[in-house]
Amino acid sequence: MVDYFNSRILLQPNEVPKEWINILPDLPSPMTPLVNPMDGKPAPPELAFAIFPKECVLQEVSQEPLIPIPNELREIYAKTYRPSPLHRALGLEKELGIEGDNIQIYYKNESYSPTGSHKPNTALAQAYYAKRDGLEELVTETGAGQWGSGLSFGCNLFGLNCTVYMVRASFIQKPGRKILMRAYDAEVHASPSRFTESGKMFFEKDPEHPGSLGIAISEAVEHSMRSDKIRYSLGSVVNFVLLHQTIVGQEAKIQLNKVGVKPDIVIGCMGGGSNFAGLMLPFARDKLHGILPDLEIIGVEPRACPSVCKGQYRWDFGDTSMKGPIAKMHTLGHTFIPSPIHAGGLRYHGIAPIVSILTNNKVMSATMHHQTEVIASGIRFAKCEGIIPAPETAHAVKETIDQALKAKENNEKKVILFNFSGHGYFDLLAYKEYMTGDLEDYELPAEDIEKALASPEMPNIDESQF
Repeated sequence: MVDYFNSRILLQPNEVPKEWINILPDLPSPMTPLVNPMDGKPAPPELAFAIFPKECVLQEVSQEPLIPIPNELREIYAKTYRPSPLHRALGLEKELGIEGDNIQIYYKNESYSPTGSHKPNTALAQAYYAKRDGLEELVTETGAGQWGSGLSFGCNLFGLNCTVYMVRASFIQKPGRKILMRAYDAEVHASPSRFTESGKMFFEKDPEHPGSLGIAISEAVEHSMRSDKIRYSLGSVVNFVLLHQTIVGQEAKIQLNKVGVKPDIVIGCMGGGSNFAGLMLPFARDKLHGILPDLEIIGVEPRACPSVCKGQYRWDFGDTSMKGPIAKMHTLGHTFIPSPIHAGGLRYHGIAPIVSILTNNKVMSATMHHQTEVIASGIRFAKCEGIIPAPETAHAVKETIDQALKAKENNEKKVILFNFSGHGYFDLLAYKEYMTGDLEDYELPAEDIEKALASPEMPNIDESQF
């Protein structure tokens, strides 16, 4: 008989981690700096301080292995939604015919947060530091709306204004996200918009332009430079965001220890890399230290936007208008405009430099799936576990099912852990289109990647200066 009463592993509020884990000192190859797009040289602190909250800039380059979480912020985490539950997916195990303990599936339930995803983990931190700096407004971009919702929640909590540039494809697909952000008093604009020079370039050519995260980032960065009381807030890619998300993996380690297991496989979906890194970095650190030498870490991308699986590792702009810092990462090219898949949070042309370094050093691997098979896996999961995943999260669900069935076929013992990064109750159009047979798959053609990467606007950085 399935013991559903013991399928949820909880922690107490006083067990919220006291530090974030900084992977930079443990990376197998050196972290490359962010580069100033104006002169091609490492961005000086003064430039970064004009864009991000000061403490976030200091955390971006810190070599301290553990960075304390301020007590006030830790209390807010505990008051609102942390620690989040870890679930044994007993219903899914039964569905897959793997009942017993040979193959165990666990998921960290970040849909437990007020906005339904992992994004408030860094949104609250950034809003906290912005308020401490005396700032008045944070501005950002968002793909599917999970990050915009998280930052809107954080800014409202700390009495800050919030402006969100939301990729137009998602702005149309996900009206519930707009309502949620506006409920937290955020201003929300479809991107490309008429409100910035970066947006006008695209909007005036095509008012129905589907947008991209690269364009939305350009708009947000431009907006943030209007006043010294405004800063740009980023929900993925950069080091300090991944740092803040490590609260997820740390809690998961404590919870797995309570039931006496260690993971053999850790899985997460990848767009910019925040939720995936948040779960896996504490475990990756153990792998690098020889504590979990055989651990398999798998990041999952959409076939429509596979920056790691099909992109190049090179220097590139983080945004389409080339206003933000340049980073060395796996990229499809900053001019790349992805197809309007429902997993809007995975439609970014690049990936976190930390994820790129771990991939290049074979600490982790990446795979990709079509959105029809992903959404089908999301429905299967919902029937077994009761929660419908966000389209992004369903990528991790799909790969988890594949890995469990592979282990079953090979008669292997496996403990599989994945990040349930967010629920899909604002994303039901994707499921409706699947049910009516209207959901399309998009395979990114090689020539589109080659064209974007061959752009004369791609940066050429002299690494000998570092």
